[in-house]
Amino acid sequence: MKVLLALAFFTPLLISANSYHPNRLLVKTDAVETIENLISKTHHKSLFKDWYVVYTKNLPVLKRELNQNKKILVFENDYRADRKVLPETKSFAEQLDSKSSFNDPKVGSIWSFKDASRHGVSIERAYAANFQGSQEKIIVAVIDTGIDYNHEDLKNVMWVNKNEIPGNGIDDDKNGYIDDIHGINTVQRDERDNATGKMMDTHSHGSHVAGTIGAEQNNGIGISGIASNVSLMGLRTVPGSGDELDVDVVESFIYAAKNGARIINCSFGKDRNEGGQAVKEAIDFIGQKYGTLIIAAAGNSSNDIDRRLTYPASYSSINLLVVASTTSSGRLSYFSNYGEQNVDVAAPGSNIYSTTPGNRYGSKSGTSMASPTTAGVAAEILSRHPHLTPEKLKDLLMTTVTKSRRIRRPLKSGGRIDLYNALDSLN
Repeated sequence: MKVLLALAFFTPLLISANSYHPNRLLVKTDAVETIENLISKTHHKSLFKDWYVVYTKNLPVLKRELNQNKKILVFENDYRADRKVLPETKSFAEQLDSKSSFNDPKVGSIWSFKDASRHGVSIERAYAANFQGSQEKIIVAVIDTGIDYNHEDLKNVMWVNKNEIPGNGIDDDKNGYIDDIHGINTVQRDERDNATGKMMDTHSHGSHVAGTIGAEQNNGIGISGIASNVSLMGLRTVPGSGDELDVDVVESFIYAAKNGARIINCSFGKDRNEGGQAVKEAIDFIGQKYGTLIIAAAGNSSNDIDRRLTYPASYSSINLLVVASTTSSGRLSYFSNYGEQNVDVAAPGSNIYSTTPGNRYGSKSGTSMASPTTAGVAAEILSRHPHLTPEKLKDLLMTTVTKSRRIRRPLKSGGRIDLYNALDSLN
């Protein structure tokens, strides 16, 4: 039973009595003065376009005031996901052939690097082909439990905010965040309700995701990430208990996109949406304005999410790519969600070996691991072909999959991503 719980990233363990934030709301209006003149608010912050987060000491009174104002288009509770167990780290690592184009000693434990014929995503084959490209550095945001930015295999590939002076306690670049050197922490806020810059991983989930995407290649240490020219931005948005809030997710999306992230990995989700549209509209907004592609895990409840919706995976957006999980035998992982309309592609997600805090390594399983595998492939493609829009990159990933009869659940593309196929189609 322990293994089942470790994989239940999207499966609620309990229904919280406090399912939303007690003193803030998401509010949409095209008249900012309406927000400024609210009597029952303590303060507010602009999120994007006509969406705001409004703070109060009395939520019922604020709701009544908003209900009576005709200039308010919509307001939403700041719902949290149900608490869940994030995938555990295991010592197991599948040992592969010792021959590799990478000199990192533990790269042989990453089975997803194998060719498509052996149920991987053709990482080794793609690098051996020496495809041409511009090699532009791509910023990938990891919205998760944070990243161990001191890890031996991650510290040299971390995104750095060059306009901020580390550790001086000052918002040097005047962006509303103090000491946001490698990203932000929306879980831990200061006395003014601003997210802090303390995005160190407090779990292990985010560091594992980050290593799969872009652990430093050919440094003679540990493993290799999939992407060769990447900067990893860390956003601690998911608590160790997994019950992330909508406001924190939206704020992280906007921060990442504003700071140059072309890809955002979302290895989180929830089974209910409560009618909210702020997260969906944020996905559409950053895709259109900043050219950012969101890559999201399909979830681990073994469900058809065309029928039993999961968020953000079940949102419909040209800027959102949703990923199921496969095993080293090429089958869909038993825990993986699926769906002919809402799940776009599959990628390796069972027993994925990657980085964990404290210069350690281990295996985790879940669509949480399939999503960063796809994000790493997307980043490598985008590095070589930076002109690709989110829509074109998504289409490329879907149309160059390797199809397999072993994937017996419906997916929109019907197959597993393939780096070699994608790069070959562009050359």
